[in-house]
Amino acid sequence: MFQTEFEFTLPCGYLDEDGTLHKEGVMRRATAADEIHPLKDPRVLKNEAYVLIILLSRVVTRLGGVASINPKVIEGLFATDLAFLQRLYNQINDIEDDAAPCPHCGRSGLAEGGQRLGEHVATPSLN
Repeated sequence: MFQTEFEFTLPCGYLDEDGTLHKEGVMRRATAADEIHPLKDPRVLKNEAYVLIILLSRVVTRLGGVASINPKVIEGLFATDLAFLQRLYNQINDIEDDAAPCPHCGRSGLAEGGQRLGEHVATPSLN
């Protein structure tokens, strides 16, 4: 079965305005529109690095109890979590080389059972 959504656990977590930490989330595979539409955004035209913020705000569909995932939420992530989500995005959308280690288990290439990277969920080790 073709998988379109991938659960994840952030290494640090998103700390909202009320002080609640949100770590569990879901990211979906990107569509062509997800990659094209951010390029027209004025924030991206001013700063190309902002494309990652907009792109992740489109494909992260759930993050703990956060009501709406938007660029402000993604901007509020710790750098560790932003890098984690970028690696996950690249893996589930087959952008990185298959030899890159999975952010969940650290294995390269295919996971146990022949799953592609990102198709299984495990809590990343903080050691």
